[in-house]
Amino acid sequence: MKIRFLLLFIVVLTLFNCARRGNPTGGPKDENKPITIKTIPEFKSINFKEKEIKIYFDEYIKLKDLNKYLVVSPPLKYPAEISPLGLPSKRIIIKIKDTLIENTTYSFNFGESIVDNNEGNILTNFKYIFSTGSFIDSLSIKGKVFDAFNKEDSESVSILLYEANSQFNDSTIYKEKPLYIGNTLKGNTWEITNLKAGKYRLVALKEENNDFLFNPKTDKIGFIQEDIILPTEKEFLVKIFNEVVAFKPKKGVEVSKGHLIFGYTGNGDDFNVKVDFKKSKLEQLKHQVFKDEKTDSIHYFFKADVAIDSLPFILSNKEFTKNEIVKLRLSEIDSLRLSSNARGNLNYRDTITIKANNPLAKLDEKLISLIDKDTVKVPFTLKRKAYRELQILFDRKESQQYKLTILPSAISDFFDQENDTLKYSFRTKKKDDYGSVTMEVMGVKSPMIIQLINSKKEVIEQQFIKKDSNVAFNLLSPGGYQIRAIYDENDNAKWDTGNYIMKKQAEKVIYFKGEINVKSNWFVNEKLILE
Repeated sequence: MKIRFLLLFIVVLTLFNCARRGNPTGGPKDENKPITIKTIPEFKSINFKEKEIKIYFDEYIKLKDLNKYLVVSPPLKYPAEISPLGLPSKRIIIKIKDTLIENTTYSFNFGESIVDNNEGNILTNFKYIFSTGSFIDSLSIKGKVFDAFNKEDSESVSILLYEANSQFNDSTIYKEKPLYIGNTLKGNTWEITNLKAGKYRLVALKEENNDFLFNPKTDKIGFIQEDIILPTEKEFLVKIFNEVVAFKPKKGVEVSKGHLIFGYTGNGDDFNVKVDFKKSKLEQLKHQVFKDEKTDSIHYFFKADVAIDSLPFILSNKEFTKNEIVKLRLSEIDSLRLSSNARGNLNYRDTITIKANNPLAKLDEKLISLIDKDTVKVPFTLKRKAYRELQILFDRKESQQYKLTILPSAISDFFDQENDTLKYSFRTKKKDDYGSVTMEVMGVKSPMIIQLINSKKEVIEQQFIKKDSNVAFNLLSPGGYQIRAIYDENDNAKWDTGNYIMKKQAEKVIYFKGEINVKSNWFVNEKLILE
């Protein structure tokens, strides 16, 4: 009886377990990258004459961002046709449309474009290599690439190698593709493999259209000055920069009645805009002309006593003169608008500014008042900083609250428009709420610009030195800062970029180690030893 009961219990339990439903676990996540199992023709084939290559994998793969990652070296005049694109497959087919160079090793580097179909695991830097000659070239060259001014690594930079022969000249990189190509892809390191012995010129390009031709208007460039002779064990550091393009004025644009903007490319320091009165109906014209603080453009404000439908201009600099007529169609003047930083906490390093959209004209200091929290009047001075900016200078106190009032008609613009009532409230902190950084700069052999920059890469302050010095940056708000040192070789108080044709590298820039963390009532002392 007991045996029958036990058997019945086992049968019921078995049926219960078989009928119970649950969620499958699915097993561990696949983290294996795809593996090539066969290539036709074989990998590193010699005496290659085929027009089609097939590469087989152990699982379904997809090609992702192929245009971004694929680097074919030497470059093909007619790009190869690669399939399938966007569809999962266990093979890649490469159809060659170009005539290959004799006795040359070719490399198809897929970068990070090959991923498995299910989990997206990447087959990093897979290369298919073959030679049209009797052997595979095995030499290589490597190095790093940096932006000449910014600290960040430069990704997706093409490294171009040209044969340094009698056909190579300064114009080659503008119109002919290189013999070999490499790419940084991720990070700033690069390597070009399967090269043959010889003498080369090296150029780095950060391009917009990836045609491996230098376009100064859009591309950053870097270059190694001397010839590179392979084989070599040397690693090459390349710094890329934007060249200053040739100056070119743009057509004048009317943005509102009495306000024209003349844009330009290149260096506009000597750009001059004036009305050609000989060709106009006017004997004189009230006007103001000034360069924009942020953009490459010239503002031309004017008032005419008679109706005019166009103005003839003379655009000029040291090298050229150009005549241009600007049609006038707009009928409304841009209303005066004022803004100020006199809000919230006023940093001890900041100055109260009033900015206008139109040039400032008359100021009536009697209609402007500044009082503290006890309603005591605070003496101040007005100072014009630029055509459209006004500064209010005063002796500020710690832990104080202020109110700035600008009554109607205190400020008028070029078009005789006046302000409405404006009121601003702001306060100051204790000086102990700020910190400071003192940098002992040693090894100075030429003029230097020492800059303090914040986390947004904005220059907070800069100082100029020509010998070993202690550079102090005081009254800093808590936060992270960096020190940037510029070798000002021509002593013009600014960083100068390079030029390929002139074989001029950009002025050297170095960054002090890491970020400097400034705290309240904190004094940081550091040393910067220049090489």
